[in-house]
Amino acid sequence: MEEVEVIHSWSAPRSLSTCLVYSFAQREDMEVLDEPLYATFLRLTGVNRPYREELLSKMESDGNKVVKEVIFGPGGKKYRFCKHMAKQHVPCLPDDLMKKGKHIILIRNPLDILPSFDKVVPPSFQELGLADLVSIYSELCQLGKRPVIIDSDDLQRDPEATLRGLCEDLDIPFQTAMLRWEAGPKPIDGLWAPWWYESVHKSTGFSPPREYPAPFPLSLYELLEQSLPFYNMLRRRVRKTSSLLKTPLPEPDLPVPENKKLLAWVGDEIVPRDDAKVSVFDSIVQGGDGVWEGLRVYNGKIFKLEEHLDRLFDSAKALAFINVPSREEVKQAIFRTLIRNGMMDNAHIRLTLTRGKKVTSGMSPAFNLYGCTLIVLPEWKPPVYDNAHGITLVTATTRRNSPNSLDSKIHHNNLLNNILAKVEGNNANADDAIMLDKDGYISETNATNIFLVKKGRVLTPHADYCLPGITRASVMELVVKEKFILEERRISLSEFHTADEVWTTGTMGELSPVVKLDGRIIGDGKVGRVTRRLQKAYKKLTEESGVPIPTYNSN
Repeated sequence: MEEVEVIHSWSAPRSLSTCLVYSFAQREDMEVLDEPLYATFLRLTGVNRPYREELLSKMESDGNKVVKEVIFGPGGKKYRFCKHMAKQHVPCLPDDLMKKGKHIILIRNPLDILPSFDKVVPPSFQELGLADLVSIYSELCQLGKRPVIIDSDDLQRDPEATLRGLCEDLDIPFQTAMLRWEAGPKPIDGLWAPWWYESVHKSTGFSPPREYPAPFPLSLYELLEQSLPFYNMLRRRVRKTSSLLKTPLPEPDLPVPENKKLLAWVGDEIVPRDDAKVSVFDSIVQGGDGVWEGLRVYNGKIFKLEEHLDRLFDSAKALAFINVPSREEVKQAIFRTLIRNGMMDNAHIRLTLTRGKKVTSGMSPAFNLYGCTLIVLPEWKPPVYDNAHGITLVTATTRRNSPNSLDSKIHHNNLLNNILAKVEGNNANADDAIMLDKDGYISETNATNIFLVKKGRVLTPHADYCLPGITRASVMELVVKEKFILEERRISLSEFHTADEVWTTGTMGELSPVVKLDGRIIGDGKVGRVTRRLQKAYKKLTEESGVPIPTYNSN
């Protein structure tokens, strides 16, 4: 008899945990234990079960003995697989239970668990044990033993790939025998099997999920709401094993990795990145019905905050929003979100105000009875263009909206017009795309306003079809301040092709030189003298102005 390597499996009831026990029991190098802590759990908690007295009389209930002599006792095989319910992780168990061996967490969507749960005991949050699973995950991570998490749904959809991946993580060889077992009761079953294992005894492997599930009992709706956040938290950490599973795309790299852990304001609260979501009934989802602003943070100050808020509230009024938060409430949300993230410099905020959630899906604003939804999305974000060497533009065939259709002075979220132009820019491997108005004159790019220099004069299009940007206005003031001649008029495409210098302006990109347009080299193909001078002046402006972010006060 030798000391065996223990594999702990933690799960909620009705999570295919017994199927997983049967799977591992098929291995030649594995012995299995079916809930060795069950009697300990019953004795310490006083929970009632139909078989309580019989179980306590036949099964060891001293947790110390169970852990030392049963779970970690000597055995005749190399591995021991122990199935545990999460709620059986009761206080006063020896530390070795978590510190020794390898750990798996098996999860299942409460939508699938709850309808079949009350065959033996009534369902409850405590009986489900999903909060206990999260607690176990947290404890194991603190011990430096981050567990493998697998989802029962993945086991059903592709058992071989999921089991191969699991064995790889456990550093044990996969055996094809794990995919099948004989139907009927097993000698390894706990004595509670007649109450719980009727369906699993009919199985001979991991059955595929039903194509269409049964209706969910609405009497369990509140319990579902309580349980889903715990399941979703663990689901985000599930081991991805195969392109055949639900998420075939690899986890993408973020442009700024630090943004993986950020906090955003949604509605009336600050939440982690993965929880930053709006309702499917929100107008922003139903029809792109919202207004937005881009803000940039420089050295503890928000540049042009008041001007951006002016435009936000003007846009909301133009769209006839009601129950709009106050200006002070919006500012407080911005400040608090930035402070929580510690974002005091080199950060960008996407500020969005939607018409709000609807009582039922549909177009009519009469359905918006909950008030507006405020979103403050901060990110670590340096300027998005190459402002040192310049960018390339092409002209899109997609025309800018006319005020006859949708006035661009309303800074709205319905951006499909711009997105279609951006698609053209992407397809041409350009940084952005110029958009013309209905008469063929330059309006702006898909994301920025635009300027040109010709013989020392600075020109920019009228803001008839384009957004009169706040950065645009700042640069226009700087042009005058730097003693250049500024002209605002209709400008044709050929004038941009033959310009001495071209640049774009926007909050995210600041002042970005354009060195090539539609295959034509602008000027000498380098950042021009006027552009550099205005870049320097703009940098000085951002350093000297802005609304200070209140400092954190521990009192």
